[in-house]
Amino acid sequence: MHWIVRGDVDGFFGLALDNLVQLLLIDTLCRFVLGFPPELVYGRVLPGAAVSILVGNVAYAFQARKLAARTGRTDVCALPYGINTVSLFAHVFLVMLPAKALAAKLGAPDPARVAWQAGLLATLSSGIIELALAFVAERVRRITPRAALLSTLAGIALGFISLGFLFRTFARPVVGLTTLGIVMLTYFGRVRFKGRIPGGMVAVGLGTLLSWAIGIAPVGAQPSSAAFHLPVPVVGDLVAAIGGGHLLPYLSVIVAMGLFNVLGSLQNIESAEAAGDSYETRSSLAINGVGSVAAALFGSAFPTTIYIGHPGWKALGARAGYSVLNGAFVTIVCLTGTLAWIAWAIPIDAGMAIVLWIGMVISAQAFQTTPREHAPAVVVGLLPGIGAWGALMAKNGLHAAGLGGPARPFSEALVGEFLKTDTWIHGAFSLEQGFLFTSMLLSAAVVGVIERKWFAAAAWCGVAALLSAAGLMHSYQWTLDDTALKLSPAWPFAIGYAIMSLLFFIARWATEEAGDHG
Repeated sequence: MHWIVRGDVDGFFGLALDNLVQLLLIDTLCRFVLGFPPELVYGRVLPGAAVSILVGNVAYAFQARKLAARTGRTDVCALPYGINTVSLFAHVFLVMLPAKALAAKLGAPDPARVAWQAGLLATLSSGIIELALAFVAERVRRITPRAALLSTLAGIALGFISLGFLFRTFARPVVGLTTLGIVMLTYFGRVRFKGRIPGGMVAVGLGTLLSWAIGIAPVGAQPSSAAFHLPVPVVGDLVAAIGGGHLLPYLSVIVAMGLFNVLGSLQNIESAEAAGDSYETRSSLAINGVGSVAAALFGSAFPTTIYIGHPGWKALGARAGYSVLNGAFVTIVCLTGTLAWIAWAIPIDAGMAIVLWIGMVISAQAFQTTPREHAPAVVVGLLPGIGAWGALMAKNGLHAAGLGGPARPFSEALVGEFLKTDTWIHGAFSLEQGFLFTSMLLSAAVVGVIERKWFAAAAWCGVAALLSAAGLMHSYQWTLDDTALKLSPAWPFAIGYAIMSLLFFIARWATEEAGDHG
């Protein structure tokens, strides 16, 4: 199999664009949401991302060539790989932003650096989880219902990805709706523009032109100059993160995201096998884990993953070369500071339709790839993620009204004020803590009920009771301008889940079939 074929060029444009959108998101979220200084973003975070993406892309390219040599085929396509979108948002909004707020509350001299260190630790932990589970991943996949796995991701996709960018689309409709139309045409309609120009490139290109025409671009001040930044190990900051206690407060997010990275990768490996390329699960997940560990060691706070879409790249004719080309492109963009110019010239609005599409596809997949009768379990799994996003919106609304901070801190009194409008905000804040666990466990329990596997349903609820008793779900505390996980038993929830577990356990003896008319 040749290193580069014509289809690799087509595949490169698509995969590179996907990765470029992730890098633009990292640049925007790190600088404008987390308040990272440019020297931290361009000197540490992006070089670390370059290392992780280059390592994984090259490894998956060699893996594809090895499979081609073993099978005697020339049509083997490498697994697509890059920054994990879901983890990107989870690390920003569920790990680093709360860590920064807490550091500011405690009077830390550099809250932004504390937030970055928390992200490094989360990324390192995610990579270690992936490496560890590479040896048992198949067993985990068999135990957990698919509806529980995919609906949890779909809830995050709908709330933290799709709805936020949907608001932005309709806030700037000239760019937003135009690019959304292109994405729908090419990705949902499964057509391409003549000349084999990738639809994503057309969307970003036209979106950029419209952004300049209506005054959305350029974004911020023009960068002074591009600068070369070599990747530098940041072991000292990782040690500081461990000593700073950044693991336990975000354990539910870190463990859940590590698990979902593994399970999402498993689904993509299965998808590749269905397209004709059968890759070994253990080595594929190990490469993924090594990529995330490398990211953390060199400064990136964002884990990597096997991307969805292998059958599409394979259909374009991509083989191994598109993976190497993507790794080289991302490395150049990240190490030379070129991304600063790209971020200045191409506003996030130009590429947000692609991210919105990602959220829609993840959500649709939860229904498309699970048994039809499990649809109620998928809906149940969606709700906690959407609810957690709603809690975030409620707190953002309070901030917009001037609440939060030493002068007007958040407090228990807010619960009563919300109740005056029949808004049960206590439930929303309780649901927000550990919502990834809540989503997966409730959805899995519903699958057990639908299939009348009463003991399995009882076991999932029993796990929920234990996690609630351990303070990893539903237990929250007030901070000056937020709510945060409180590692103390949430006894009302533990008791509630325990009662559910008991009900399902005795259902075999206490119930009978209702029949068609109930």
